[in-house]
Amino acid sequence: MSTVESSPALTSSPGADASAEAGPSTEAGDSASVPPRIVPKKHVPRLRALDGLRLIAALMVAAYHYGGRDGEVSGAWGTSPQLQFPTLHTWFAYGCLGVQIFFVISGFVICMSGWGRSLRSFFASRVSRLMPAYWAAIVLVTAVFALPVVAYHAVSPSDALVNLTLMQQPLGADRVLGVCWTLWAEVRFYALFALCVVLPGATRQRVILFCASWTLAAAIAQAAREPLLDLILMPEYAPFFIGGIGLYLVHRDRRDAYAWGIVLVSWLIGQHYAVARLWHAPDPQFFSNRSSTGIILVVTLGFMAVAAVALGLLNRANWPWLTVAGALTYPFYLVHEHLGWVAIKAYHQSLGLPSYATALLTVVTMLILAWLLNRLVEDRLTPRLRSALSKPR
Repeated sequence: MSTVESSPALTSSPGADASAEAGPSTEAGDSASVPPRIVPKKHVPRLRALDGLRLIAALMVAAYHYGGRDGEVSGAWGTSPQLQFPTLHTWFAYGCLGVQIFFVISGFVICMSGWGRSLRSFFASRVSRLMPAYWAAIVLVTAVFALPVVAYHAVSPSDALVNLTLMQQPLGADRVLGVCWTLWAEVRFYALFALCVVLPGATRQRVILFCASWTLAAAIAQAAREPLLDLILMPEYAPFFIGGIGLYLVHRDRRDAYAWGIVLVSWLIGQHYAVARLWHAPDPQFFSNRSSTGIILVVTLGFMAVAAVALGLLNRANWPWLTVAGALTYPFYLVHEHLGWVAIKAYHQSLGLPSYATALLTVVTMLILAWLLNRLVEDRLTPRLRSALSKPR
């Protein structure tokens, strides 16, 4: 899932993070040959509603992992989740689209946090937000899976060490965290945005050109079926990141026709990729049977929810607890799948709790663990790492 984040110094996706702050502003220099860099307003209100959307997206992914698919989780339940949740498993299957919603939020937040920043500051904010909780999750899951009482396969020591770099996927190593594929997508998005927007300096014109160029290049990559282009341009996920960027431009100026055009085109292409990947004809061999209409609806609701934040329609959702929810989303996303298997087996098979109580208690357990990771790891290491990486040499 991407993480997404909430302040200019943080991240978004289930890997990036989104607790967004930002106030709309316009650029006066768009008609000049060299548009001036726009520095975002300071001390602007926090977009707490975006924190709430992040938590909803994370819970969608958790519902999918616990009750919307087969695989390792079936061993934790003792039977297929289809039998554990005879009615809800069909709805839980749509939870995987929480990742696409994460990516939309990530596009919004990364554009916001990169605006007016130096490359060093942007790099420091991304690394310090992403890595401390990720390192802790890698160590924790590896250690738990190595316990004799836990009947799950632990990766080799070499692969576990490679996982600490976040480069395990391109290097072909076994993954400690199943969700880390979304972080790999986030990292590639960060790199593209940093090179094309942050390095030369963010302006409205430059961001629009970036969105248009990436959209066209991703379509060409899809047609060319060239693995290297697919790896760099991510045609399947680009529309969601780009749509989030467009929505941040809308947040800055709701009358910006170009921004709305970016959002519309991104939604049209994004729903196409979501349907192409997740829909299949009814078949008893498949666990799920997501309808194309259902997939389009979930993608549309995700775009609409972030658009509501961008337009200020959710400004009344300004409750302080949403900030806490946003802080827990990323560590929860990291640990909920694999450690959730362990919790489900303990609660359901060992203690004999019913399915729905087990699912709810597992979510609560993972949220408590996320709170501990946030307080003991992120709160202590993130500021120090950001400060160390921000110092000029």
